[in-house]
Amino acid sequence: MNNQLIQKFNVIGISVRTTNENGESAKEIEALWKKFWGEEIQKQIPNKVNDDIYAVYKDYETDFNGPYTLIIGLPVSSLENIPEDFIGSTIEKDRYKKFVSKGKMPEAVLATWMEIWQSKDLKRAYNADFTIHEKKYYDGENAEVETFISVKE
Repeated sequence: MNNQLIQKFNVIGISVRTTNENGESAKEIEALWKKFWGEEIQKQIPNKVNDDIYAVYKDYETDFNGPYTLIIGLPVSSLENIPEDFIGSTIEKDRYKKFVSKGKMPEAVLATWMEIWQSKDLKRAYNADFTIHEKKYYDGENAEVETFISVKE
């Protein structure tokens, strides 16, 4: 496996506690993204390291079927001065398997998540998983998003 070690990093953003049961996450995640774009959340985040958008999935109660928290935000140098109604979180150093979604978004990312959920060989750790939406994310039919899934050693 092409696993890689990713060092600890911090994010500040907006969040929702959701579950994949009964299609809940589809509605709640879409609403969170609409809020992120509509309220220009990325412009309100202090201490940002760059403009890459991170969607962090963490605090899994069990596995992908149980409740978890999604944070949509940006990587930051410090968790100081978190705006009201925002959340700051530290993602600890961990081992990850990288997936790359290519094509029209958000369909390409959803297809990647379906592949991850259906994989029998992926030994997920359920620590924190995240997607990175860099400049390539805005490239229409040729868009790319990287997804990192925490895995057991």
